Amino acid sequence: MKYYIIAGEASGDLHGSNLIKGIHQTDPQAQIRCWGGDLMKEAGADLVKHYKEGAIMGFVEVLTNLGKLSKNLNSCKQDIIDYNPDVVVLIDYPGFNFRIAEFAKKQGFRVFYYIAPKVWAWKEKRVHRLKKFVDRLFIIFPFEIEYFKKWGIEAIYNGNPLLDSVDNHPSATESKEEFCKRANINPDKTKVALLAGSRRGEIKYLLPRMIEVAKRYPSYQFLLACAPSMDIEFYKGIIGNKCSNIKLLVGETYSILRHSDAAIINSGTASLEAALIGVPQVVCYGGNEISYQIARMVVKLKYISLANLIMDKGLFKELIQHSCTPDLISQELDQLLNKQDYRAKMMQDYADVRTVLGGAGASAKVAKAMTDELKKMTNK
Repeated sequence: MKYYIIAGEASGDLHGSNLIKGIHQTDPQAQIRCWGGDLMKEAGADLVKHYKEGAIMGFVEVLTNLGKLSKNLNSCKQDIIDYNPDVVVLIDYPGFNFRIAEFAKKQGFRVFYYIAPKVWAWKEKRVHRLKKFVDRLFIIFPFEIEYFKKWGIEAIYNGNPLLDSVDNHPSATESKEEFCKRANINPDKTKVALLAGSRRGEIKYLLPRMIEVAKRYPSYQFLLACAPSMDIEFYKGIIGNKCSNIKLLVGETYSILRHSDAAIINSGTASLEAALIGVPQVVCYGGNEISYQIARMVVKLKYISLANLIMDKGLFKELIQHSCTPDLISQELDQLLNKQDYRAKMMQDYADVRTVLGGAGASAKVAKAMTDELKKMTNK
C-alpha cells in the first residue's frame, strides 16, 4: 500500500523513522513518501521536503511567515493528489497537519494521526476537527485514552515510542570513556548537557543564558547538542569567543544526555528523553514576550514538560520566561550536581515515568495497528 507521512520537526522525524521501519516489517510492499527529515529518509521513505525548511514556532513568528506557510501547504496538497496514497499519516505538528487533515479528508483520502496534537493543553476546540477529519487516532500517552474517549474518539494506544528510541540507541551500550574519547572530551571533568531547542527563535533566546551559566563554572565541560536542523555556524555565531568550555557536538544528543552529570534543557521531547535516559535536569523555556503572554492566556497546564505532565507533579524544576535567568539556572544546576538526595529522588521519579509509559516495542505495535486498520478499511 501507499503511505504519505508528514512530520514537521526533529522529534517527528525520529518517531516517523521508527514508524516507517515498522511499516516495512508489517507491509513489505509498502511505498512511502514523506515530508520529514534525514531519519525518515534513511528508514526508506522518499523525502519530498525537509522539516528544517518550514520549522516556525510562536504566534508572532507564524504571523510573519504566513506566505511561506501557505506556499508549503499548497505544495503539499498538490503532491498528495499526485501521489494518490492509500492513507495520509500525520505526525504531531498540528498547525500544518490540521490543515492537511481537512484537505485530505475532503479529497477522499484516509487520514491517520499519530501522536495526537496536545488539544488537552490548549485550543481544545480542535478536538472537533480531529473527530471530523481523522479516521484513526494513535496516541502515545496513557492519560489521553480517557481524555479522547469523553469526546467520542476511540484512540489507539500502544505505548510510547521514545522508550524504544532511547533503549535501542547505540549510546545505550557505549561507555563514558568510549564517548569521551570519540568526542575528544576530558572524562574526568564534570559534564553538563545543553539542549537549547531545535528552532532558531528558541535557540537565540536560551543559548545566551546557557553561555552565562557556563562562564560561572570554568572547570566544567558543557556539551551543546546541536539540532540537526541548524547549521553549526549558527551556534558559533552566538557563542563566538564568549565561552571556551562549551563543546559543540552534532548528532550526539543521546550520548550527551547519557554521559552527562546534569542537563539544562529546552522544554519539549528532549526533557522526556532525558528522564528516560536518567540524567538530572532543569527545564528552561522562553521566547518572544508577546508570544509568551498569548500562550499564558490560552495554555491551561500546571507544567510544560512531558514527564511532569505524565506524572502530574514536578519531577524537576521548570524555569519559564522571566524565571529563566542565569542566576536561577545556576542555582538549580548546583542542586542537581551537589545534592545527592535531590538527585536520588529525581531518579526514582524517572523510574515511575518508565513504568507508566509501558514496555518496549511501541513503534512496531503502532505500525502493525496502522497496517491492520488500513487493510480493514481497504480490504487489501
